[in-house]
Amino acid sequence: MWDGEYAVGLQHLKSFNYLSQECEQMQLISDACGGLRLRISRVYSSALEESVQKFLEMLGKLNRSYLTDLEEKLLTVLELQIRE
Repeated sequence: MWDGEYAVGLQHLKSFNYLSQECEQMQLISDACGGLRLRISRVYSSALEESVQKFLEMLGKLNRSYLTDLEEKLLTVLELQIRE
């Protein structure tokens, strides 16, 4: 989730019997998504302009674990701006 964490009990999870290679691939995707979400959460603030907030919200809702070159550049600019 882009804006929070959710705990789910093991009893509510279903096993898909993935192979070891499939589990490793899913872990890589999960790690990439987690890193992206962390970057977004570090930049996001209610003090930002509405358009910037919406952009960050939409990045957090993407159904992929990577950013396009343009998305990456925009997020990097925002990260640099926030540090100043």
